[in-house]
Amino acid sequence: MAAPVDPAAPAGSRTVPWIAMYHSVGDCSDDPYRITVTPDRLDRQLTWLGRRGLRGVSVADLLAAPDRTDLVGLTFDDGYADFVTAALPVLRRHGFGATLFVLPGRLGGDNAWDPLGPRKPLLTADGIREAARAGVEIGSHGLTHVDLTRADDLRLKSEIVESRAVLEEITGTDVGGFCYPYGTLDQRAVDAVREAGYRYACAIDPGPVDSPLALPRVHIGQNDTAVRLFLKHRLHRLRRRPVEGV
Repeated sequence: MAAPVDPAAPAGSRTVPWIAMYHSVGDCSDDPYRITVTPDRLDRQLTWLGRRGLRGVSVADLLAAPDRTDLVGLTFDDGYADFVTAALPVLRRHGFGATLFVLPGRLGGDNAWDPLGPRKPLLTADGIREAARAGVEIGSHGLTHVDLTRADDLRLKSEIVESRAVLEEITGTDVGGFCYPYGTLDQRAVDAVREAGYRYACAIDPGPVDSPLALPRVHIGQNDTAVRLFLKHRLHRLRRRPVEGV
């Protein structure tokens, strides 16, 4: 991980990492949660980044870079099976990296935590290994996609610690990244992630928590055309608090 920045430095001098949050890539005709982008839309969005001299990378690579001004972290939550069939070919075409946050407690299952909308299949262990072999960073999204702020101590530890152990067994590599389900977190969850040995964790808008274990992200959806992407990229430093230590 990159060396910590000086907390006393003026806020404007810090490089606030821009991390885009995706989920499913496929048919978005029935998408009440707005978590899906079509492959064509993803291709246009990545083209937009490339034309502006921006390169999509994994969160680990983003945080390790001494200069992040031309880098964008690309994250895909939940580990949908369509990542391998639809998202990965688009990423390869652009030469971009990404981080895939998966649920090892639901291998080959579906998005049962979403009461509305279609059932979307999740990656199997073989699918996760295929993504890892393609150079995609694999991170944990917990075991089963539960709100960690409502979990008891035993469930909290299981979701955070066991998910990492299972993923390291599947991939044969170190797993250093975590993603809070639903983007919800509190100090207890952050402390548990730290104790489990993760080097960073992604949220959505963590508010007052300033830590590499509570990185803010920007949701990217089907409606994000060039104008919306421009505004999200330009305004993220104003909308998001600088995160200390990254």
